[in-house]
Amino acid sequence: MTVSVEITGVNKQFHKHVVLKDIRLTVQKGKIFGMIGPSGCGKTTLIKVIVGMLKPDSGNVIVLDKPVPQFDQLEKIGYMAQSDALYTDLTGFENLKFFAKLYGSPKKQREQQIAYAAEVVQLTDDLKRKVQDYSGGMKRRLSLAIALIQNPEILILDEPTVGIDPALKKTIWKELERLRDEEQKTIFITTHVMDEAEKCDELALMREGKIIAQGMPVELKAQFEADNFDDVFLKAGGHLS
Repeated sequence: MTVSVEITGVNKQFHKHVVLKDIRLTVQKGKIFGMIGPSGCGKTTLIKVIVGMLKPDSGNVIVLDKPVPQFDQLEKIGYMAQSDALYTDLTGFENLKFFAKLYGSPKKQREQQIAYAAEVVQLTDDLKRKVQDYSGGMKRRLSLAIALIQNPEILILDEPTVGIDPALKKTIWKELERLRDEEQKTIFITTHVMDEAEKCDELALMREGKIIAQGMPVELKAQFEADNFDDVFLKAGGHLS
């Protein structure tokens, strides 16, 4: 199997507060890898280390066979942050067009990419509205569309379904599964919603900056003799929030 992300011995602290403790992960190409855990456990910091926004204090991060950060990697990585980074004085369409141009997409391809991404997140009818008039959920959907727009090899999504209604959440997960199955995209996703864990090919459970368990969903439930991931997390030594 080809490895898309390899993390070995990563540690990170801010001042004297340790946020990541000896993180070791391998994410295979064409898989959905889930990082689950309560808010504040270090998931977002790990995401930022993977995309090269933060430098670890120690350890190594290899993404698509190269150590991060590498400028030529950026167009191969679709990144959705936990906090929306949007131009609120522009329309949804203008935001998508800006990011498509930023990634160097040809004009004809750009139009197709915008149409595709907007349709996935069900924003097609709202693209002419300014983002300042969007609801919080609509902004999350636009952020996801931006992550999809350059047809990346790997998607790194930090709690992408927060604030999104159940019906659209189902649609988004269906598209993520299609990207995995048909296009062999690698998807690294963080969440604190335990029912999304079942949809991942492999999981890492995180608590207080440490990985407390890792494996396929069925393996983890068997290992901890649990019927659901709330119980898996609790039995593994975690806590819910």
